[in-house]
Amino acid sequence: MSKISFANSNNPSIAMSAVINLPEGFDATRRYPAIVVSHPGGGVKEQTAGTYARKLAEQGFVTIAFDRSYQGESGGDIRQLENPHISTEDVSAVIDHLTTLPYVDRDQIGAMGICAGAGYTANAAIQDRRIKAIGTVSAVNIGSMFRNGWDNMVKSIDALPYVEAGSNARTADAEGKGHATMPLAPMNEADAPNEELRQAWEYYHTPRAEYPTAPGFATLRSLNQIITYDAYHMADVYLTQPIQIVAGSMAGSKWMSDDLYDRAASTDKAFHVVEGANHMDLYDGEAFVDEAVSVLAPFFTAKLTAAVSEPAE
Repeated sequence: MSKISFANSNNPSIAMSAVINLPEGFDATRRYPAIVVSHPGGGVKEQTAGTYARKLAEQGFVTIAFDRSYQGESGGDIRQLENPHISTEDVSAVIDHLTTLPYVDRDQIGAMGICAGAGYTANAAIQDRRIKAIGTVSAVNIGSMFRNGWDNMVKSIDALPYVEAGSNARTADAEGKGHATMPLAPMNEADAPNEELRQAWEYYHTPRAEYPTAPGFATLRSLNQIITYDAYHMADVYLTQPIQIVAGSMAGSKWMSDDLYDRAASTDKAFHVVEGANHMDLYDGEAFVDEAVSVLAPFFTAKLTAAVSEPAE
């Protein structure tokens, strides 16, 4: 494992911070399949994304977990901006970097993500054909979540006040009043509406998994991009790569994984349900994470190898 920094090809003024994991017995003269791992909203590479990246590297892949622009140890102002369009492009920017590494087989690049990172991964794959296989864990379409609620019980029109709030926050920012923020997970235990989201608070704000660069919130101005964003836009046409979806049977967010499965055009798609797991269990519950990896690792092995054998278009 080594920490690296490289210029974001979409915005060279932003230095991307990432961790690369190399497989056991790594030989720099060989070329390896690689997997990009995207972190949840409010998270950073040192948390669950780093866990999955490390475990997949143990299965023979070069893996890279990164902090998105404006977050973690990556550069960019305004801090904690959660612009989903930029976050989607960040996945491709990381792939741009991977293609420059002599030990990465550019024809064997996969991508996966957890929570909002899974949605960004799917959206990147819709428009970036270098991604040959997609994995998702506890997938969240961040636009759908903000429009329709954690449990899909809210009508989209009822999110209109969020658009107003984001608009007003931009005005306040322009007036130099500082950047208002909003929680991406409950900031206090008492704010959690249920046990699953109480665990989200626990994950980000207690020794369970807290990390100094992962505050668990975003700028309020981000709402203007989030509310109208659909991570699965045009998935019914262009998301044709193999896809492996993993979600917990007890996850309130499972409907967003169901939606991805239903909308993806791919004829090679699978959905693995981890029985007894909620959304957060798949972040750091050892048995649950191991089960997810036991599905994702052979999936990426099979599909990335198959990608190499396909004839050039």
